[in-house]
Amino acid sequence: MRLMDLTNGRATYEVEFRFSTLFEAALGLAAATYPDIHHTLERPPAYWAELKAKLPADVQQHVSHLQRNNTWKTLLNLLDRHSFADLEDFLSYIQNSDAQQLRYESLPFLGQAWQETREKAAAGETTAVAALQQACRDHKFFPDYIRFLCEVEIDTLKHHLVTVMAGWYQAIIAPEEERVQGILERDCEAKLAMAAKLEAEELVEWATGGIRYLPEPHIDKVRLVPQFVYRPWSIQAEMEQTKILYYPVSDESISTEPDPDRPPHMLVLQYRALGDEHRMRMTKLLYRKDHTLQELTDKLGLAKSTVHHHLSILRSVQLVGVEGQRYVLKHANVNALFPAWQSYLERGGDLPE
Repeated sequence: MRLMDLTNGRATYEVEFRFSTLFEAALGLAAATYPDIHHTLERPPAYWAELKAKLPADVQQHVSHLQRNNTWKTLLNLLDRHSFADLEDFLSYIQNSDAQQLRYESLPFLGQAWQETREKAAAGETTAVAALQQACRDHKFFPDYIRFLCEVEIDTLKHHLVTVMAGWYQAIIAPEEERVQGILERDCEAKLAMAAKLEAEELVEWATGGIRYLPEPHIDKVRLVPQFVYRPWSIQAEMEQTKILYYPVSDESISTEPDPDRPPHMLVLQYRALGDEHRMRMTKLLYRKDHTLQELTDKLGLAKSTVHHHLSILRSVQLVGVEGQRYVLKHANVNALFPAWQSYLERGGDLPE
């Protein structure tokens, strides 16, 4: 078969950054009410129980309600769709929203093909509600979440959202608002400094620590949202024409006293990982093409356990990944090594003339 390509080549997407302590509050509620992953989070399980114990009794009840109905997703949906100046602005939007619009914005985006059904479900059409539930029947909580949103009285929903968000923010976020804001701002600035040095796909992979997001026809924009509370997890969401990635902030961003001469921790680990002849040879082999463990073992003439050990080090610093049975080089992260090094050299102080 012969094919004549008349397209303009593969298009990519625009990358934007957005940060806010409001996201941190909504994601904190999501994390606190998801006990199944508490053992995988950076903070220990006891931390989340201690946080909830700080809340007033009525707010604790609303947090339990949020856990049953996953209404943290509603909070995130609203934050994704609008820019809010502060907590008061966010709460005011909820209180003054039209019932149908609030339901529509709260319902999950299931793709452009389901938008009309989503609108009808928000308007109260039971057949549309059932159709949406059927469309996401294999999702862990979306079907029940859709049912709840379309059945709950709108004033009850508004009261719940306002109470749980205001209560959590005032008890958990407000006491550390300045510190958290600083962490998010420092991380966003560090990522933006690399934006001019990397292509969009490379920037996303580097900023998120390894998420390879290839362009899709229906996505025009990727929004990167730094978050501290859900480390080390990245979380993906989607709305019209936009993919949203809530990515964990770097260790350097957490420092309360940023030192421009302190190199980024991950950059140190990456260069340290490459400071070995065998690992450099592996990197070059993987640069040429993907390899299985056995193929690398045969080419390097080393014991399989030794090769696996070296690959584990390269994987731990996000330079190598695994796809199926093959090891692959994370080209974007490798390509970002020198720009990240250059960015570190240029950070702070006076530049040489």
